[in-house]
Amino acid sequence: MEAFLVSTGLVALGEIGDKTQLLAMLLAARFRRPLPIVLGILVATLANHALAGLVGDSVARWLGPDVLRWVVGLGFLAMAAWMLVPDEADEVAGGSPRLGVFGTTAVAFFLAEMGDKTQIATVALAARYTDLVAVVTGTTLGMMLANVPAVYLGDRAAKAIPMRLVHAVSAAIFALLGVLTLFNVGSFF
Repeated sequence: MEAFLVSTGLVALGEIGDKTQLLAMLLAARFRRPLPIVLGILVATLANHALAGLVGDSVARWLGPDVLRWVVGLGFLAMAAWMLVPDEADEVAGGSPRLGVFGTTAVAFFLAEMGDKTQIATVALAARYTDLVAVVTGTTLGMMLANVPAVYLGDRAAKAIPMRLVHAVSAAIFALLGVLTLFNVGSFF
């Protein structure tokens, strides 16, 4: 029980103000469908944190922090460029991207969590506690506690925000995160 409670608390606190919380709001503003976004966050977090608990430490050592930083930073810049390309479905009210809202959210969250402080915390917690299921369940709950409210706030704000503005702001934020990650600025690694 200690592994679960500590994991939940640490990740919920660590996630406040994190880039994935901002991503949750942006996805909600863009797609305006909270349930598939929340489910996408859940699936991505479970997969990411399970991976972190099992092999995250080994992968980080194998790639090294510099290579991992470049992969994640370039990935953010690619996401920024992608956000500027309107999906054909965006022209239709309520349109969704090719992967769907759930798929887009799951992929975006999984990638955003790579090398993130909550993924690294999951690796450390899994090393500290022998109950991997409790750690992964706790870190996932912590992510959900921080991100689900962000989804619903973003969904409510979306009714007043033009889609082009959402795309531009999303692209700018992803580009900023990419540059900050590449230059190893802030708490991204």
